[in-house]
Order: sequence, then C-alpha cells, then structure tokens
Amino acid sequence: MRRLARLLDPYIALLLCTVLIAVLLPARGGVAHGFDRATGFAVGLIFFLYGARLSTREAVDGLRHWRLHLAVVACTFAVFPVLGLASRALVPYVLTPPLQSGLLFLCLVPSTIQSSIAFTSIARGNVPAAICAGTYSSLLGVFATPLLVAWLIGGDAALSADGLLGIGGQLLAPFLAGQLLRRWIGGFLARHKRVLGYVDRGSVLLVVYTAFSEGVEQGIWGQVTPGRLLALLGVEVLLLAAMLTLTWYGGRRLGFVRADRIAITFAGSKKSLAAGLPMASVLFGARAGLAVLPLMLFHQMQLIVCAYLARRLAAQRAQDEPGAVQAAGARAAAPAGGPEAGAHAQDAGGEGDFARTR
Repeated sequence: MRRLARLLDPYIALLLCTVLIAVLLPARGGVAHGFDRATGFAVGLIFFLYGARLSTREAVDGLRHWRLHLAVVACTFAVFPVLGLASRALVPYVLTPPLQSGLLFLCLVPSTIQSSIAFTSIARGNVPAAICAGTYSSLLGVFATPLLVAWLIGGDAALSADGLLGIGGQLLAPFLAGQLLRRWIGGFLARHKRVLGYVDRGSVLLVVYTAFSEGVEQGIWGQVTPGRLLALLGVEVLLLAAMLTLTWYGGRRLGFVRADRIAITFAGSKKSLAAGLPMASVLFGARAGLAVLPLMLFHQMQLIVCAYLARRLAAQRAQDEPGAVQAAGARAAAPAGGPEAGAHAQDAGGEGDFARTR
C-alpha cells in the first residue's frame, strides 16, 4: 500500500474529490452563472501564464535536434489521433459515443512538459531534448488541438462562429499575450513559481468543478456505468502500451541512440491534463465532464506506468554499464558537469532492454 501511495499523484486525489463535490453539490441558477464566468477568467489566466512561461529561445535553440522533435510531434498529433479514430469501432459495444469522443479528445491534446522531463532525467535520457520536445508540443497544441477537435470530433465540440471566437478569445489571445509580455514578466514568474503553481492548480480545479457540475445538471452521468468505466480503463491500458512500445522500438528503427529514445518514449506517449482540461471546458461546454474523464484516468495511469519504467530503465543502464554510478557521481562533483552530460552516449542495452523493463 505504501508503494502504491507513492505512485499516486496527490493532485489527482484533489481532482477526484472535486468531481465528487460537483456530483453531490452541483452549482445551480445564479451560482452556476457565476462559476461559468469565473471559469472563463480562469481558463484565460491559465493560458496567459502558459504563454508567459514557455521560453521561445529554448524552442529555437532546440531546432538542431529536429528529427527527435518531429518524431515526438508525429506521435502526439498523428499516431495518437489515428488510434483515437480507430476506437470508433468499439462503439457501442465497448464504449458509449460520449466516452469515445472523450477518448479521441485525449488523443488530440499536447504532450506534457514537466513529467516528461522528470521521467527522462530519472531514466538517464536526453533531458534537453525532452525540454524542447515538450515545449514544441505545447506550442503547437494551442493551435492544433482546437482545429483537430473541430475536424475529428465535430458535432460534440463548439464549431459555430461564436465557438471559434470563444476559442480565440479564451485560449489563443491570452497565450499570445503571455508570450509577448514574457520579456518583462518572465523573471517575476520564475521567482514566484511555487505560488503561481497553486494558482494554476486552483484554476484547473475550478474548471473541473464547473464542467462536472454542468454535466450533473444536464443528466449526462446516467450514461456512465461501472462496466463502461472498466471498459474505458482497459482500452486506455492498451492505448498506453501501444504508444510506449511504438515510441521505444520506433526510435530504435529510426536510428536514435538510447538517450534520445528515452526522451521520445516519455514525451511521445504522454498527454497533458493541465492543457486538456481548460481546452475541453471551452470546446465542449456542458459536455466537458464526460469529455475529460478519459483524460483524467489516462493521466494517472501514465504517471504510474512511466514512473515504474523510468526507474527500471535507470537500473538497466547501471547494470549494462559497470561503474556507471561512480561515473555519474564524478560528473555531478565536477564543476562543469551536469545531469545532461553524456546524454547522447551510444546504446549499450541491446535489443531487449526495454522489454525487460516491462
């Protein structure tokens, strides 16, 4: 139980508690209208801060490793959507149409930044590449995700002229404003990172409460049964396993070294809850509750599985390279050393190193 508790993300527990509160005590009448307005402001704030934090300079500097970044973007915005579209064959026998739309939506959101970097570092992969890959995915996702949702999901998303204006006003405009003002406010945001992290998470909790509260008022939760939830979990297990396998062995086939393949695996197989939840609230309105449910489940699953894989990959590397621990310690002690040293070392693990981690 202790080991399981360490794997579980405490923030997911807060999200689940927020969902429970929304189901038991949904906002109604004027209170609901107030929450709608507060949520609109919160979404704009999230994307403003998102734009202000993303370093355009880092993204430009990382262009020299364009093959790796192209591989991550292809996994995030091409392979994932194809698998999401294939899940339509599971309707109505395994998934209901709303759950399948939510599953497809999770396949369209960008990759994560923080967790991709953290797991790549633990596994001793190419950390600078993971930083740039996550940045590119996030930048592209602000524009690509709404367009892909409009194209592939269609009627369940806001496709009217007013809906498109809402997307521009609540997502793109604040993001671009943050990028433009980054020069003047970037230092302030960096100094108050912890406080602004609470603002981010509080805003997402507000988005979740409003979305699920509206879902209760619309009566959409009668469509979800325990059997359907178990079926959804099973489908997401297969989805994550497919993407982890494809990114690892696909990276080998494309000729990437082990450190780069680690970055591709962790950045190309993940989806961002922080970006997906606000987008869903704008794109799906009252149906956002069911739309984000698959993403919330997938997010926790990817954290647990990737934490396990990162530790196993690190242990495998230490076994394959005698003295690796001592060398790492020496690099850490050296003034010019750093965790990124040796990130592009050749793969010594053999064909079955990833398979042994599973």
